[in-house]
Amino acid sequence: MEKYYLFVGLAFVSEVIGTVSGFGSSILFVPIASLFFDFKAVLGITAVFHIFSNLSKITLFREGIDKQIAVKLGVPAVAFVLAGAWLTTFLPTELLTLLMNLGLMVLSCYLLFNFNKTVKQTNFNLCAGGASSGLLAGLTGTGGAVRGITLAAFQLPKAVFIATSALIDLGVDSSRAVVYVSNGYFKAAYLILIPFLIGISIAGSYIGKLILNRTSETAFRYMVLTTIIGISLAQMIKMIL
Repeated sequence: MEKYYLFVGLAFVSEVIGTVSGFGSSILFVPIASLFFDFKAVLGITAVFHIFSNLSKITLFREGIDKQIAVKLGVPAVAFVLAGAWLTTFLPTELLTLLMNLGLMVLSCYLLFNFNKTVKQTNFNLCAGGASSGLLAGLTGTGGAVRGITLAAFQLPKAVFIATSALIDLGVDSSRAVVYVSNGYFKAAYLILIPFLIGISIAGSYIGKLILNRTSETAFRYMVLTTIIGISLAQMIKMIL
């Protein structure tokens, strides 16, 4: 039971940081959860937790939802997350995770040093970003950073960034949660965590919003990119060692 208390505390921190950085808590939550649970359990718990987390963000940032981006980025994301979740039963995910983190770090560095350059909001770019983030979310449990890179490249206002990303993520996480739960990734023993996960998602998202209210758009973009770089680098070092 003690490990659950520590897990809940760290999960709360990841939710606050995930809200402030704009790409959700999965990129922090997954490595934290992996300290307490096996890989498949981490995938199941992450998917269930993020349903509550995304609902909280959609409620708090609902004025920023861009329906056009949500559809064009979200539909391929949901389609490909199902493929990624299904592939977890066949493919080793360690190499894929390593390659994903390397790619994210390179892309983040590029955007950081080319801060004023934007990517056009074309149908192809939106669909490609959605498909990539969905596939990686299904395979590794954390595709939010890929979607964050896509949205950061468009230089969207922070409210639009967070609300639209959360709406897309809700579809992604709901889809993969069905696959994970049906395959036994979320066991009955973990049901005790659900009230805590709901509380964390609401409180963490709310505190994150309070912090963002005092943060400029430029600072927000810097936070998104530097956070992704730092976490990607830490994940690669951990995997190599």
